[in-house]
Amino acid sequence: MPEPVSGEWQGDDGRGAESADADSAAPTEGSGVPSDASLEPIADLSPEQTEAEIGELIGKLSGGENLDAEARTRMLARLTRLLASSARRAGASGIATGRWLAEVFMDVAPRIPVRDLETLSRHHHGLRGERLADSITRTAANATTAVGAAGGALAAVEFTAPPLLLTAPAQIAAEALVVAAIEVKLIAELHEVYGIQLPGGVTARSSAFAGSWARERGVNPLEPGSITYALGAAAKQALRKRLLRTVGRSMTTMGPFLTGAVAGGALNRAATKRLADHIRKDLRRMVGSADTPRALPE
Repeated sequence: MPEPVSGEWQGDDGRGAESADADSAAPTEGSGVPSDASLEPIADLSPEQTEAEIGELIGKLSGGENLDAEARTRMLARLTRLLASSARRAGASGIATGRWLAEVFMDVAPRIPVRDLETLSRHHHGLRGERLADSITRTAANATTAVGAAGGALAAVEFTAPPLLLTAPAQIAAEALVVAAIEVKLIAELHEVYGIQLPGGVTARSSAFAGSWARERGVNPLEPGSITYALGAAAKQALRKRLLRTVGRSMTTMGPFLTGAVAGGALNRAATKRLADHIRKDLRRMVGSADTPRALPE
C-alpha cells in the first residue's frame, strides 16, 4: 500500500457521532441523479486508461474524503460504467468464477490510502489505543453505510428513469469493490494502532492485508508464510470467495426506490463492525491491548 504521508488524506475526522454520520449518509429523493461527468463516454478509453480510472475512483471512494451523498453517487455511477466495460473484456467465465473481480481488486489494493499512527491520531482528535481503534472502526462503518446508501440511491434513480439504466451486475460489483477497499483500509490501520507493521514493499503489504480481509484474521509478520501466503493460490481463491460473498450482500441495494439504500447501508454497517471485532480480537491475542501493546514474540 502507498507509504503513509502526513496530511496525505484529509477524510475521517473521527468525530464518532455514529448516528449523525449515518444520517448524513442517507440519500434524499433526487440526490442520486448522475451528473453529466458520470455519463461521459468511455468507449474511447484504452484498457489501461479504464483500469487507471477504476483505481482512482475506488481510492477516492474508500479514502473517506468529505463527499456528500450526491457526489458519492455520481462517482459510483461512473465506476459502474467503467467496470461494465472492463467486465466485457474479461468474458463470462472470468466474471462467474470471481477471477475478474479479484484481479481488479488486487490492482486497486496498492492505491488504497493508509495512514500511519501519528496521522490517525491527529485525524481522530488525538485519540490513542483502544479508543482510537473504536473511532476508526466507527468511521469505516459509517463509510460502508454511505456506500450502501449511494448504491441504493443510484438503483432508485435507475428504477424510475430507464434512460439512465446502467447494468445492475456492474453496479453491484462497484459497490462490493468499494466496500472491500474501505474494509482493507480499516484492517491496515488497525494494525497500525496495535503496533504491528508489516515488512516488504507496497505490493506485498497490500496483498497481505487483502488476504487478512479474505480470512477475517490479523496478520502476524513473524509467523512463517504470513506474507508469502497472501500471494499464493490458496489466498487468491479465498479472496475470490470473499468478494463474491460481498457481491451477494451488495445485491440488497437493488431494491426499488430507496428501500435498497436503507437495507444496503444497514447490512454494510453490521458486516464492517463484525469484521473489525474479529480483527481486533486477533490482534489482541498477538500483542494485548492497543493501550499498552507488547512486542510480538520472536
